Amino acid sequence: MRRALMLLPLFALAACKQQPDFDQRYDKAASDIEARARAMDKDLSEADKAAAAAAPGNGSQTKGLPAASTASNAPPSSGE
Repeated sequence: MRRALMLLPLFALAACKQQPDFDQRYDKAASDIEARARAMDKDLSEADKAAAAAAPGNGSQTKGLPAASTASNAPPSSGE
């Protein structure tokens, strides 16, 4: 019984895993953020390519939508 009580703290220390320090946590967070940013950039570039392919100037006009028109200026104010 005494041996078991003496070995108990050793087992407890062996079971504890060392927590990552600040630098390790920072590096992991930075790499996660970079990976997310690359994924977002990839999604945006794919969306831009898809939008450019479907643009009216490329000969493939979307059905049901009117052609793009230029905006007209509002008439000048009479000052009243």
